[in-house]
Parts: sequence; structure tokens; C-alpha cells
Amino acid sequence: MKMKLPVVKTLFYLTGITLLANCATHRAPQRYAWVTGLKPENAEYYRQLHARPWPGVLKQIKACHIENFSIHEREIDGKPYLFAYLEYTGSNFEADMKRMAADPETQRWWKETDPCQSPLPDAAAAGKIWADTKEIFYLP
Repeated sequence: MKMKLPVVKTLFYLTGITLLANCATHRAPQRYAWVTGLKPENAEYYRQLHARPWPGVLKQIKACHIENFSIHEREIDGKPYLFAYLEYTGSNFEADMKRMAADPETQRWWKETDPCQSPLPDAAAAGKIWADTKEIFYLP
């Protein structure tokens, strides 16, 4: 059965609109970064944990729409610090972070990692371990 040219043009046009609409709804990831101190007496244990992260924790991180997650270590004035960066691709960061915090495996992981960290004063005052940062430059 042959399709008439106007029908083919219409299908082609509708396909193009659908593709453009999907491109328009694709959201760029939201970038987040934090900093905290690392207790020197626990630094090696913290490194060992992250050399072999628990599969259930990694699965939960991905389920919460987190990508390109990395933690970096830097010594400043003889004190070790950690810098964390991630990209969030979901639509409700707060809800996904609550879901992660409710995960039993993630809770067990944090019971291992939290004592290794030394919060900055502003984070500690807010009951947090990681201090928020402010992005001042981004090159896409």
C-alpha cells in the first residue's frame, strides 16, 4: 500500500515536533558541591571505605538521580579537607535526599563515614557534616 505524499509529510513533521519537544524538556543537571574536614586519625579508614564502596549505597545514589559524583581530598595548613561534587538529574532534590537518608544501607554507610569527618563551624552549627558551597563559575 502506497502512502500519499501529504501523509508522509505530515508524519515527518509530527516526528520532528516530537523530537524537538523532547529536546526542550531535557533538563541540564543541577550541580552541587560541599566541603568538610577529615579527621587525620580516621583519614586512612575513610579512604579505604571509598576505595570499595558498598554496592547498595552506589545503587541508592543512582536511584536518587545522582551522577558524576566525586569526593576529593586536599590538605590546607596541615589539615585534611574533603570536597564533594555531584550532578543531580531528577526533579525534586529534597525528596530524593530524604529517600536516600531513609535507606537502611545508606544509614549504615554514614555510621562508618560520619565519624571520620570534621564539619566546618557553620555546618556543625546547622547540625550538618558537609558545608554548602556557592558556584561562582561554570563553563559548559
